[in-house]
Amino acid sequence: MPVITLSTDFGAIDEYVGVMKGVILKIYPSVTVVDITHDLPAHDVRWAAYVLDSFYRFFPKDTVHIMVVDPGVGTDRRILTVEVDGHTFIAPDNGILTRVMAGGKVDRIFSVENPAYYLTPVSQTFHGRDIFAPVGAYISKGVDLSRIGPVIAPEEVFQLDLPQPRIGGGAGRQTLTGAVIMADRFGNLTTSIDEGALSEFMGDARPGDLTAEIKGCRIEGLSESYASAGSGKPLIVIGSRDYLEIAVNKGSAKHYFDIAEDETVTIAISERNDVL
Repeated sequence: MPVITLSTDFGAIDEYVGVMKGVILKIYPSVTVVDITHDLPAHDVRWAAYVLDSFYRFFPKDTVHIMVVDPGVGTDRRILTVEVDGHTFIAPDNGILTRVMAGGKVDRIFSVENPAYYLTPVSQTFHGRDIFAPVGAYISKGVDLSRIGPVIAPEEVFQLDLPQPRIGGGAGRQTLTGAVIMADRFGNLTTSIDEGALSEFMGDARPGDLTAEIKGCRIEGLSESYASAGSGKPLIVIGSRDYLEIAVNKGSAKHYFDIAEDETVTIAISERNDVL
């Protein structure tokens, strides 16, 4: 069963998402179109990069993933089609593909340049309708990527400079430092500290030995769920995206800490007799 996913920052008020679906279905009526989200923060390419990397693996191979967060629409920025681990991605060359390309096997990359697969005329402000949607439909229908445009080398693709977890501190007390990268609708704060980096840092330490510091607040222990802390209390937990999250049970960590993106989060391992 052919599948196309759609992720955008278009929202639900305007007709943009529905029109893209209409274009796809007119070209390929039997394809299944899955909405991932259309409420990505406007123009937030970094957030889009993390979201794209978080969901594509849950779809069948040969799925086409269209991601449109495109503040450069109408400029000379490129549109790319990229094959990674049997999935095909269509996105602007603005960094959205950074996490996907870093985390999987990149097979082929092409610049979208063949107007035979566009709608005409092409709007300068709505490439989602006139380029992304029809190109995605044709690829899903079986058109080989090589017919869409020329090959691009991986080093030619624009990459975001994303925050990476860092180990520091002295020999007596090391720390793992990351940053807040986004907040979901519940106010849970996803950090740049992934589960692998945290596990490596912990070594033989127990989850209860961890502490997290953010904006002068210290959180004790790695929780197993959002309900592990008391109602209204902050906690840290590995979220479904496999990144460390800061959350508040039945509340919003974003509001609790009055936090913006890039706020520093520091993880340490407490001496067991120091934990209250």
